[in-house]
Amino acid sequence: MAKIGVVGAGSWGTALAILLQNNGHDVTMWSYKESQVQELRECLENKSKLPGVKLPAEMKFTADMEEAVVNMDTIVLAVPSKATRKTAEKMRPYVQEGLVIVDVAKGIEESTLMTQTQQIEEEIPQADVAVLSGPSHAEEVGRGLPTTVVVGAKSRKTAEYLQELFASEVFRVYTSPDMLGIELGGALKNVIALAAGIADGLGYGDNAKAALITRGIHEISSLGVKMGGAAESFAGLTGVGDLIVTCASVHSRNRKAGYLIGQGMTMQEAMDEVKMVVEGVYSAKAAMKLSEKYEVDMPIVEQVNAVLFDGKDAREAVYDLMLRQGKPEHTAKPWS
Repeated sequence: MAKIGVVGAGSWGTALAILLQNNGHDVTMWSYKESQVQELRECLENKSKLPGVKLPAEMKFTADMEEAVVNMDTIVLAVPSKATRKTAEKMRPYVQEGLVIVDVAKGIEESTLMTQTQQIEEEIPQADVAVLSGPSHAEEVGRGLPTTVVVGAKSRKTAEYLQELFASEVFRVYTSPDMLGIELGGALKNVIALAAGIADGLGYGDNAKAALITRGIHEISSLGVKMGGAAESFAGLTGVGDLIVTCASVHSRNRKAGYLIGQGMTMQEAMDEVKMVVEGVYSAKAAMKLSEKYEVDMPIVEQVNAVLFDGKDAREAVYDLMLRQGKPEHTAKPWS
């Protein structure tokens, strides 16, 4: 049995806390809101973030960061990506040398273009930082539905430790040393999911969504490989797997926000309607900056940025994608 602090009481942090408690570990979940902590204790349910899913009675809850971190064997950092650096800074005084911190948020910091784990390592250099990602909606993990993910870490020892920590009969965990590839896939797929949602909101069909998923993973992998990620990561669970579920699922907040934009809402109106953090909005500008920095053509990402931040009509953005200069799909095989 391990002592685990789950820092962040959103839907994903709650679902993973339930999983880990049910795996036989001693879990303490942290929220920055004392009122939320009281609700969790009294109701054993995260009513606003994961309604209808009961929390184990043995689970502990706190708004005290020291209590959530000190003397823990592992920390699961589950705050929204935009809050990762600030939360890591708060955690730093309580983190002992070598403490394993596994990040489960997905995003890229716009100002620095750092991944989540890079931010954590900068703020908490004494920690052993890892990442968990894959096609894994909290609504299904919280209910114990079969899910498969990947843990990325710098050492095999840490990756296999986390694999054993999280694995259960309904939660299969693979390991990988490609932390960069895992995180790029997880962050960039949210931008493509916004595009897929916009297409749905415009009333376009399955053909359009299949094209966005396929060309979307091409954009993600082209950038990711140039940045140093492994092509296999983008063809696996943390690439195409996560992209498919985020573009297609009714649970996807990025797809839902895109759908509302396609229906005529502004970006802010869509985010307000979703009532949860839409990570793709925060990653879109960073993705565009990375595209420019590494000189990788990412037309879907470019059009999503134009719709989100420049007021471009969504239907016009789709037309511009369709009417680009014709080109080969790939150059892997030469003409005879």
